[in-house]
Amino acid sequence: MPTARILPLLVLGSALVVPPCAAAPPTLTYLFPAGAQRGKTVEVAAAGTFERWPVRVWVDGKGVDVKAGTDRGKLTVTVAEDAPPGTCWIRLYDEQGASALRPFIVGTLPEVLEQEPNDDFKKAQVISGNAVTINGKLEKAGDVDCFALKLTKGQTLVASIEAHRTLGSPMDGVLQVLSQDGFLLEENNDYHGLDPQVIFTVPKDGTYIVRLFAFPAMPDASVRLAGGEQYVYRLTLTTEGFVDHAFPLAAARAEPGSVELVGWNLSDAAKKHTLARGLADERVSFFHPQVAGAAQVRLEPHPTIIWLADPQKQPQAISLPLTISGRLERKGEVHAFAFEAKKGQKLSFLAEARGLGFPIEPVLRVTDASGKTLAQAEGPMLGRDPELAFTVPQDGKYQIEVRDLHASGSPRHLYRLRAVPAEPDFALTLAADRFTLVPGKPLDIPLTIERRHGFNLEIELSVEGLPKGVSAITVQTGPPANAKTVTLRLTAEAMPAGGTVRIIGKAKGQPEAERTARATLEGLSASTPHVWLTVPAQGK
Repeated sequence: MPTARILPLLVLGSALVVPPCAAAPPTLTYLFPAGAQRGKTVEVAAAGTFERWPVRVWVDGKGVDVKAGTDRGKLTVTVAEDAPPGTCWIRLYDEQGASALRPFIVGTLPEVLEQEPNDDFKKAQVISGNAVTINGKLEKAGDVDCFALKLTKGQTLVASIEAHRTLGSPMDGVLQVLSQDGFLLEENNDYHGLDPQVIFTVPKDGTYIVRLFAFPAMPDASVRLAGGEQYVYRLTLTTEGFVDHAFPLAAARAEPGSVELVGWNLSDAAKKHTLARGLADERVSFFHPQVAGAAQVRLEPHPTIIWLADPQKQPQAISLPLTISGRLERKGEVHAFAFEAKKGQKLSFLAEARGLGFPIEPVLRVTDASGKTLAQAEGPMLGRDPELAFTVPQDGKYQIEVRDLHASGSPRHLYRLRAVPAEPDFALTLAADRFTLVPGKPLDIPLTIERRHGFNLEIELSVEGLPKGVSAITVQTGPPANAKTVTLRLTAEAMPAGGTVRIIGKAKGQPEAERTARATLEGLSASTPHVWLTVPAQGK
């Protein structure tokens, strides 16, 4: 599990310290470079406002150590050799407050910085080696970045961008592979959401150009290529191993079995992984230390199976609860699963695909034995995964079907179907991930309640990690059975403090029904349970 820790404040000369009464909390918009290789130490520029320097640093990520440097806005990031690849989170703070969490990516390949000028494919930045991650920025409108590398006939080049999806960069990238004389050979613009990825089979020995440019993620009236200070990206170029996903997408906690990493240029040793028994985590990550990319598998408390790719055996017989990993490989393909149910049973079906990075727009349909449609669901909006609640009308046999809204198919049209009894449940959402509590002035933190499958109990709130001198009470804002919000009121004595807290909700009378409130991060699709609470000193 990721660990969170607070790193010590570096002490500088008094000439650099702004008087506390004049200082606002630090802000952090992005980091550049936005990642580093395992086992390396890099200097990172923190973009934002820092009225007081140095700041303190909080990190959510195992094996990543961050310290504020001597120069304003400069951080020293050290990544341990055994740090797990993927995203960690960095927050800057002082006694006046904290910045937003910003992502920092731990990679496995050697890393280089983009070098300007490289707009013209004839003057592309030369990349040595065929397995590298480039940290770059489309820093002005119309900016184009070109990279040249030598390739051999028959090699498979993977060119993959991390920008909008993981870093929150406001760019809709386009990635191209050109011949040395500028002819377009391959192009992609939306592989992982708005982030492009190109898989290119080299036709002959030679030098090839990888070219990147972007449009704004939020379309505007301009007709030119976009760019700006926040158009930060990480471009991986490799003819060696690259992981796309793991299959199956779920494993039973009691009998986890093995999974296979799927991608390009992967050796047999890199593909096969065995899951250990007794793992407590909800998700397990898999990677190979010499291979780019990583993949996750969900651990379930019930059995898991794989779709049987045999059209003669449709519908596939199943028993609930169950999680199914499937792949819609052909256009128009529909997967059907038959199950028996009793009258009055409440069932829940969740088809995950877009949320896992796959290109399916799943549609779920429940039918009776005759094929009559009883319930159907697709994503509530484009790019969202559908969930279907179904109450069984009578004892009998039923089917649940999965298909793609656009009837498309490919080896990457994967889905994870969770079919379980619909248990009453709830989730708590915060509007922000950081708050300031002024001593002597109560702070009300509203939490939005998502009540699922008839959950109608009162929710009792508590806070883990409150600083000394801070107390919390719950203020109920509506009837317990249908309240859509609940308020947590904090009060503090005149005792300055700052740190992370976790807000816990428990169903009254059912202490085992415990959920942690989460806040969506600014400009990102990710969320965090780590809420930052600042109690400033009085008069500051």
